[in-house]
This record gives sequence, C-alpha cells and structure tokens, in this order.
Amino acid sequence: MTQLAKLPIGIQTFSEIREEGYAYVDKTPLVLRLATEGKYYFLSRPRRFGKSLLLSTLQALFEGQRELFNGLNIEDKWDWGTLYPVIKISFGGVARSLEDMKQDVGNILEENQRRLDIPCRDPQDIGGCFKQLIRDAHEKYGRKVVVLVDEYDKFIVDNLDQIEVAKQGREVLRDLYSIIKDSDAFIKFAFLTGVSKFSKVSIFSGLNNLEDISLNPDYATLCGYTEHDLDTTFATHLKGVDREKVRQWYNGYNFLGEAVYNPYDILLFLKNGRQFDNYWFTTGTPSFLIKMIHQNKYYVPSLDNLKVTKGLIGSYDIENIQLEPIMFQTGYLTIKEQIQVGAITMYQLCFPNLETRYSFNEHILSYLTGQQAEKTRYQSEIFQTLTAVDMDGFEQTLKALFASIPYHNYVNNTIGSYEGYYASVIYAYLASLGLDVVAEDVTSKGRIDLTVRMENAIYILEFKVDGSGDALAQIKERNYHQKYQSAGKEILLIGIDFDSTIRNIARFAWEKA
Repeated sequence: MTQLAKLPIGIQTFSEIREEGYAYVDKTPLVLRLATEGKYYFLSRPRRFGKSLLLSTLQALFEGQRELFNGLNIEDKWDWGTLYPVIKISFGGVARSLEDMKQDVGNILEENQRRLDIPCRDPQDIGGCFKQLIRDAHEKYGRKVVVLVDEYDKFIVDNLDQIEVAKQGREVLRDLYSIIKDSDAFIKFAFLTGVSKFSKVSIFSGLNNLEDISLNPDYATLCGYTEHDLDTTFATHLKGVDREKVRQWYNGYNFLGEAVYNPYDILLFLKNGRQFDNYWFTTGTPSFLIKMIHQNKYYVPSLDNLKVTKGLIGSYDIENIQLEPIMFQTGYLTIKEQIQVGAITMYQLCFPNLETRYSFNEHILSYLTGQQAEKTRYQSEIFQTLTAVDMDGFEQTLKALFASIPYHNYVNNTIGSYEGYYASVIYAYLASLGLDVVAEDVTSKGRIDLTVRMENAIYILEFKVDGSGDALAQIKERNYHQKYQSAGKEILLIGIDFDSTIRNIARFAWEKA
C-alpha cells in the first residue's frame, strides 16, 4: 500500500516541507520565471493562500540550497554556484500602536543582522539600519541583495478599525519601503506580498517600478492549487472523493487565469476525513466588512452580481476605503468575468464557491436579524418548503422569521430602515443554505430581484416596500418567467410586499407560470 505524503497544514517553511517529506506542489517553473525575468514584484492574495511559502521558496533558491530542490522542475535550470544574501521582512504579529510597530520592525531587522552577521550602527534608526543592511550585505558577500517582504500591509490591515493608527502604520511602512528604491544599485531582486493592495503613492513613495502580478494571467496559479495539482500531488489522497463537489466547495478563485483552490481548504478537507466544511472562512471573521455594510446600508444581494471597474478593485487608500476592493482582495469575492465596455475594463464579481457564499451570508444573517438559535429552524423550514413547493408553508415561515427579529435590531440598526433590508434578509437566508440564488437576474424585460433554481422548481421573487407597486403584477407584466421556460421545471412566481410599519410581509401572492 502506497504511503500518503504528509499534509503540510500550517507549515510555511520550504525547507521543512522538503526535508520532512510533506506533499509539495511544484511551483518552481513560475518561481524561475520570476527570478530570471524581472527585478521588483508585488503580489496580492487572500490569507492562507501560500504567500509565505512562496517567499520561503524564493529565499532557499537565492541562498543556493540546491538539496531542497532535488527532483523539482527548477533543479537543472538554476545557477546553484551563485549565492545571494537575503533580507527577509515578515510581519507576523499584531501591532496595535505606533510603539508596537516600531518595535516589530526593530526585531525583524535584528533577526536579519544575526543571520547575515552584520550589526547595525544605530539599531533604533529603522530606516538607517535597513539601508545599512542592504549596503553592507552587498559589500560583505560580494553579491547584490535579495529583499523579500511578507505581509507588507499588516500594520494597516490590522488597524482599519482605528484609522489614525493605520495611518501611523502607513508612515512606518512608507519610510521602510522607500529604502528599497534608494538602494536600487545594491538590489538583485525584491518581492513584496500582502492581502490588500494599497495605492503605490500612499505606501511605496515612489517605488513605482514594482511589477504588480496580482492580476497577471501568467502568474494566476502562483499561489493556490490547480485542478492538475489535485490530479497529481493529491491524487491518492482524493481517491474516491466526489471531485465535482470539491470544486463547488473550494475552487473558483480567479485572478484572470486558471481558477485555483484555496490550499488551506484542501489540506483541512483531507485531514478531517474529507468532510466538507468552511475551513478557511473560520480562520478570520469579516467583522470589518460587516461594519462597512452596516454603515453604507449596502444592498446585500448585489454582492452576488457586482460589476466594478478595474481601477476600483486595483487598489485603495485608507482615506477612501470601499467595500468592493476589500471584499475582492480578502478573498470573499472573486472575478467571474472580465468585460470590456469601450475603453473601460470592468469585472463582474461573485462569491468564489459554496464555502464563502454560505459562510459569509450566515455571518450577514446574524447581523441583519439578531437571530441566533431560531435561525437554524428557519433555514430548515425554508429549505423544506421550497423543496416541497409548499408556498403556504414558505409564506408562514417568512412571516414568522420577520416577526421574530428583535425590536431593538430595527431601532438600533439603521440598516432596518432602508428598502433593501427585507430583500437582504431573504437573500441571506437562501444563500446561507447554499442554494442556487441569482440576485438581480437580468432578462430582456428587466431585472428579477431574486431567482432560486432548485432541482424540481424555479422560483422567481420580486419585492416591493410600502406600496411601491404590486410585486406579482410586475413579474407577470414583464414576463420574467420566459427566460426559464425551456428548463423543463415548474416555475413559481412570487410577489412579496413589505410594510415597514409592521416590519413584516403585508402581502404574499404567488402563482404558477
């Protein structure tokens, strides 16, 4: 019986993975291309996507640790006789004050001093110490220096809930990264990674020669697992598994190239008896995003069908934080399609997969409704009534769930005062069940508020608030159902009229198409 390779869960060090016999997906063809075709790179990817392992691999490569690359694609293509000094800056901890940030940078530079055996003349001078390290390393080792920065944005991202501290973090990082620009003559290669992409002006202070490969199709699979990786490296681990279901749950991250799986999900899925669960989502709570949705009274269903410009998801700054780029860069949304509108490049965004879709909407649901224990009951009843095409039961469930939303959730939560609230609650319930829900479904006659496609039926839902129209009549007048007549399924038209005074459904009308 073939022994399965160990799963490298939580291991971000290339040498440990290679020396201890862990499963390793060979990314060295792309690593070789990076190392030989350019000098300054920037890569943005969501958390737990393998960015730290990538930098560890680059460090081992430039340090000439050939034994770690035995059997890999790059082994016979790299000049192992030329070694380069490497300065590695990795922001691993959480710094919530300016003092902590400066201390973290000082500790990181001190570690590099020990490894390179180069003492700084004034360790308290962060910029001066970094500059000295680069120049002295070049002189001591007779080679240009490699600079690798992991989590380049951590001081900012960790403090988005306290903007003034985030701005202080930005200044600390700006001073540090400006040294890279000033030391160009001594640098062989520089690679910076992070979750978010802040504007070059705000962070890099003139380091405008960074090649951003975050949405470069050539490097779309640099981090993450491809279908081929699962077919090869993890083929034995996945024997007998429903691969289509694995794709639905964990694939779908699109960086304008081949779609990839989140590595953390695949590894935890295999470790935990191949049970489907929201492994990646539980490693971080999107509380800041929920807060933004609250503040901006965001129409939640639109998250499933956003169209944004290339510039909007490209980068942002602290003074102009918007929900869409953060949702994309943190991995809760991904690119579904690239659209060219004249000279403008636009992207249609969507949830990458079932895990992010149902988990994020579960989180949204708790926030919108304040419901906890009863939420599971309503989810079960909604699923059962839709499966059974029980419209009376569906109506009663919806009325009961709105009636059970605590009064203070409306009074203290301004999101409950806008029209999209009621549709957002129903959408979040449906999406949290993992159902096939299409928000703002486009037809030739207009947009359907929600379409739910199930195995035995298709539901077309339209919402109105406070007498703004007859919801069912609009569905019929605009023949929304014609789009699905060829599906060979029963089609149910449902019009729901809400009354914000009673905070519930005033009229629930339906009929078969």
